[in-house]
Amino acid sequence: MLLLPPLSLYIHIPWCVQKCPYCDFNSHGQNGVLPQQEYVDALLNDLRNDLKYVQNRRVHTIFIGGGTPSLFDASQIKRLLDGVNALIPFEDDIEITMEANPGTLEHDDFAAYRAAGVTRLSVGVQSFSKEKLNLLGRIHDQHEAVTAAEKAVEANYLSFNLDLMHGLPNQSFAEAMNDIDTAAALMPPHLSWYQLTIEPNTLFHSKPPQLPDDEHLWHIYEQGQKKLAELGYEQYEISAYAKPGFQCRHNLNYWQFGDYLGIGCGAHGKITLPETNQIIRTVKIKHPKGYLATNVYTFETTEVADEDRPLEYLMNRLRLMTPIAKTEFEARTGKSASVVKAGMDKSIQRGLLTETDTHWKLTPKGHMFVNDLLSQFV
Repeated sequence: MLLLPPLSLYIHIPWCVQKCPYCDFNSHGQNGVLPQQEYVDALLNDLRNDLKYVQNRRVHTIFIGGGTPSLFDASQIKRLLDGVNALIPFEDDIEITMEANPGTLEHDDFAAYRAAGVTRLSVGVQSFSKEKLNLLGRIHDQHEAVTAAEKAVEANYLSFNLDLMHGLPNQSFAEAMNDIDTAAALMPPHLSWYQLTIEPNTLFHSKPPQLPDDEHLWHIYEQGQKKLAELGYEQYEISAYAKPGFQCRHNLNYWQFGDYLGIGCGAHGKITLPETNQIIRTVKIKHPKGYLATNVYTFETTEVADEDRPLEYLMNRLRLMTPIAKTEFEARTGKSASVVKAGMDKSIQRGLLTETDTHWKLTPKGHMFVNDLLSQFV
């Protein structure tokens, strides 16, 4: 039987100063004055159209992503959050994250975003190397990255995250470790540390840079994980590390197959409908011009097929390092744990999983070969 999971809200603001060559997100370079007032109005109308999916729940996390949401004035972010709260009640301890980029045009307003209601900041540093930042097409330098983190501390956010990338073009082992050391010295409660991958429809895909070879990448990853652990960061997700108690609750809800509304250009949502025994996914109109020209913002609504629910759940849940409760599997998929028994048994035999009466847990080998495990359920 499907049970209603916690509800989150994702808000997409699609503009950035310029498109980075590795980025495959739905983002658009800023061209002139941004339509901030009109876009916030559209976001709130978009949310009104989706209120039928709330089902008497409070929203417990919000993530404002992009693009670069910090291109919007703090006054517009406050108007947005106040408007959301008027439509859906907030949990008392709600986590509200906003992405921001380092840069003098933005970080001076970090305190204003905090006053607007943002409780958690995610700062896209990527690297502290001037050369690597230039290769990545970033518009900030290493000094602005440090200043942005210091401003986040001064603004009294409940938590903040620094985004770091590794496996960068021509990156040495020493450079990768220096990025971790420099970030950790700024004392962020949360670090995202993930490998650069070349995605379709990006400039790097059409003009690939020279990336480190697999052996070098593995050495960086293995030693980076060790260093992060020594610095007090616990890996709780494939590319996320946090001090105790500072995991990103919004992302945890994604990976635990929770529900989330998605509003804004190209935003995705996932909603459970227990009364009709359905799980649906929504996608909003992608391009800003089309999005702003309509009052029907949903581009597509699809149902997750009954037979696909176990795999979809596991594709998300296996990103986390914690054991999987069988009761959670059943509540989030509406399926008995017995439907995955054959696949789980094969994975146990291969040393990818262990099992108790109540939980499944990935082994260290399983964490390395998640795709092999998932292939048992295709």
